[in-house]
Amino acid sequence: MKRLIAAVLLVAALAATGCTKKQAELPAVEGNAAPDFTLKDLSGKPVQLSTLKGKLVLVNFWATWCPPCREEIPSMVKLNQAMQGKNFQMLAISIDEGGKAAVEDFFKRGRVTLPALLDTDGQVSRRYGTTGVPETFVVDPQGIIRKKVVGGLDWSHPEVIQALQQLMTAK
Repeated sequence: MKRLIAAVLLVAALAATGCTKKQAELPAVEGNAAPDFTLKDLSGKPVQLSTLKGKLVLVNFWATWCPPCREEIPSMVKLNQAMQGKNFQMLAISIDEGGKAAVEDFFKRGRVTLPALLDTDGQVSRRYGTTGVPETFVVDPQGIIRKKVVGGLDWSHPEVIQALQQLMTAK
């Protein structure tokens, strides 16, 4: 009887949030499916994570005001260039409240080119349970989070690129 009551309460709670049991997402941790999201890029075009299945996706949460993020970005640019034409997609998700203007100004001043998305209300970063920036989730071609990296990393280091290339081909 207790299990029945718990199940009814779970269904009621999910219904109240607009989710069904099938739609409820697991936490964004290694080994779980990456929570789907749709965010706009700098041109206003919506980008949905689930449409990138089949590719290795680097989901990086960052901000223009974050020193470790600013240190990490040149290596992300190099990684993105090294992976050009491969089964890879980088998504640099800015949590800047200044939105598009803040990111475009930062990119212009630093001569940076990255596929940036805007999470100005923080909904996606909350869904992923980020505790700060930078935080990065490596999502395999099947849509599973294979690695969570808290803090900055040299994404252009040969060993990092090799590990990412191995994940692109892993089944």
